[in-house]
Amino acid sequence: MKIIIRKAMHEDANAIYDITKQAFKIYAEKVGITAFSALTETFDNIEKDIETKEVFIASQEDLPVGCVRVQINDDNTAYITRLAVRADFQRAGIGRTLIEAVHENLRSLGISKAYLHTASKHKRLVIFYYSLGFYIISTSIDKGYIRALMCKEY
Repeated sequence: MKIIIRKAMHEDANAIYDITKQAFKIYAEKVGITAFSALTETFDNIEKDIETKEVFIASQEDLPVGCVRVQINDDNTAYITRLAVRADFQRAGIGRTLIEAVHENLRSLGISKAYLHTASKHKRLVIFYYSLGFYIISTSIDKGYIRALMCKEY
């Protein structure tokens, strides 16, 4: 099935909310996190992100199945957050397609580097990001678990 990626609009906020909650609940369980900001964000947070960030949504046959947010920074870099795919669509290429769309968008904006965090003990995600050209530049425990800061240079 064809995956359609487009910039999110305000009417997508409910779908983004549902997809993010579902995906990050699974993520939190896999890495043993109980308090996680993605699980407590509100519709207002999502609507603000749609206004102030690059937010993309993925659909298959008009069904929203994934989303991602990107903050463009003043230093010509970007920070990718909240990559989320519905549980029943994970491992079907949707996350990869979303990140590839982000890469294309960032290249068109002349961005030099993109950063993101992921749980360093979530081996599948670390390998996924490596396969997309990211590499680990540091780790921290500032959120209560070991997070890898990953970078992709353009």
